[in-house]
Amino acid sequence: MDTQHATVIGNDNSEAGTLIILAHVAGEAVSPSQSDKNEHNQKQMLQAKFFKEIAAHLVNATYLHATGTGQVQEQFIHYLADTPQFKNTKTEESTANKMSDERLLEFFADKLN
Repeated sequence: MDTQHATVIGNDNSEAGTLIILAHVAGEAVSPSQSDKNEHNQKQMLQAKFFKEIAAHLVNATYLHATGTGQVQEQFIHYLADTPQFKNTKTEESTANKMSDERLLEFFADKLN
């Protein structure tokens, strides 16, 4: 994940538990503002909306590993910790370069085995 895009990966609910891409979530860009305060508020609002859209794909998640190019994955884990639905979800995070969907699936298959 990064500040504008997230790929959600999870099990396909089969007995084999094959990892699949559940969703691609795109965030909205902050529009320029003449006021720093308005721009900051819009950035916070859009980030919360982005995180909420990602979390909608994580219903009943018991484990979450967030990886990305910056600090947004850390902010997302803090967001989840403040969300009652994810209070008992085990979370981990790491920093990684941007990956293709195929490489991302390999990364998480290695991580879970």
